[in-house]
Amino acid sequence: MSEPLLKVRGLKIGATVYPPNEKPHDIDIVHGVDFDVQKGKVLGLIGESGAGKSTIGLASMAYGRGGVKITGGEVWVNGRDIMQSGIGDIRKLRGGEVTYVSQSAAASFNPAKKIIDQVVEAAVEQKKFSRKEAEERARVLFEKLGLPDPQNIGDRFPHQVSGGQLQRCMTALALCPEPDLVVFDEPTTALDVTTQIDVLMAIKEAIRETGVAALYITHDLAVVAQVSDDIMVLRHGNMVEYGSVDQIINNPQEEYTQALVSVRSIEHEEKQPSGDPVLSVRNITARYKGTQFDVLHNVNVDLYPGQTLAVVGESGSGKSTLARVITGLLPPREGEIEFAGRTLSPDLAGRSQEDLRELQMIYQMADVAMNPRQTVGTIIGRPLEFYFDMKGEEKRKRIIELLDEIELGEEFIDRYPAELSGGQKQRVCIARSLAAKPKMIICDEVTSALDPLVADGILKLLLELQKIEDVAFLFITHDLATVRAISDSIAVMYQGKVQRYGGKNQVLSPPFDDYTDLLLSSVPEMRLGWLEEVISNRKMESAGN
Repeated sequence: MSEPLLKVRGLKIGATVYPPNEKPHDIDIVHGVDFDVQKGKVLGLIGESGAGKSTIGLASMAYGRGGVKITGGEVWVNGRDIMQSGIGDIRKLRGGEVTYVSQSAAASFNPAKKIIDQVVEAAVEQKKFSRKEAEERARVLFEKLGLPDPQNIGDRFPHQVSGGQLQRCMTALALCPEPDLVVFDEPTTALDVTTQIDVLMAIKEAIRETGVAALYITHDLAVVAQVSDDIMVLRHGNMVEYGSVDQIINNPQEEYTQALVSVRSIEHEEKQPSGDPVLSVRNITARYKGTQFDVLHNVNVDLYPGQTLAVVGESGSGKSTLARVITGLLPPREGEIEFAGRTLSPDLAGRSQEDLRELQMIYQMADVAMNPRQTVGTIIGRPLEFYFDMKGEEKRKRIIELLDEIELGEEFIDRYPAELSGGQKQRVCIARSLAAKPKMIICDEVTSALDPLVADGILKLLLELQKIEDVAFLFITHDLATVRAISDSIAVMYQGKVQRYGGKNQVLSPPFDDYTDLLLSSVPEMRLGWLEEVISNRKMESAGN
């Protein structure tokens, strides 16, 4: 075996934290990990939020983000310990030998510069290529990565391409300087499944054709299994397990790895509708103010008490727009919303307090859905005051009951959001919505920002609460595994229209329309060779057409 391109030994990483009402103090976030990456190979780093994945990935560039410091160990790249290098050598390393692909391309690109200018910048700055050579190389990479109009797409600005296209442009940016190592940091997590599969295919083929080594960071084991040669499982800054993809997927040794492999094992039998719908969406057509084009086209769906309707589709299909119409934030151009036996005002301002109470919402990003300066008790207690005029001991007793329902307990009542994990924050948001005693809750991508094990716990909690409270859920998601786990009925949306609608078993059973077939076939499976099968099948279909 030749010398590894990347060799990490005893890596320790720490940070200074500033907790409320306490003195700042240092903590360790990575506790001495070892691993190697050979040339042309991909090592997957997997684990929950806070496991240290991104921190370790950035350490391979001798970089500590947001006050994080590398406090011990060695990081060898191409036979030298980069932790002993001077600032000039580090600058040559970053963007030259080692490059980085972040989770959010939209946040990483400069909106005021054309894409081509940003893709070639590092290659030119590092004197790897002339400007003309770098542009030629960029266009070749655009073509390899499956971008439309590869000769000219670089002349667009970042906002003029889709999220999936921009993520592939960022991969081209990372590959343009001909690096030896690329760090992929959750490059497909924010994408819907149809876009994710295209980006995964592009990354897989680009790695194979260029022969670069790569670290692939994710919390999705099914995704990392498709692009990696080996996997390192991390938890709380420690290595839990390290092995080949085959061994980790098919024969995990550690209990935590076994839990990751078996996640999303919820079995939910489809319930048949009974009685009158709690929500009826009738012939809804809508467009955004100041535009000339409809974004929803004659949408019709029903949701029954105590049931879950999953609204699924790729980004831009109209899922969240439908939620805006239902909540009164976007009055429709045509059609009406019936709720709990009455016709709702199309505009939020025209709705009664009872309308507002009975129709609640849980948002995707719990971090920005709560006031960071309010305690958990204040956050959950607000609806109790507003809708029921609860005060004093009566309010506190109900808050504690809600905390028990979401499996947190009374000890959380005086904590602030900054003192909670991502899953705990989302549970508090669930409790806040339940405090209003709603008939229906809109759940807008409530698990997409969470790790699989945490998301699994949230889904099980929602199903349990549904039985207790008899509340109906409209569940907006692009995660087909979630749809299978919790839904009773499904509406598949595409370009603002309901493409397929009915009970879960009916919608998920063939024959499928072309779009639903594409959607279902794009969900990564936790087995070796799945991505290659998909690539092969799509190439055959393309050749046949």
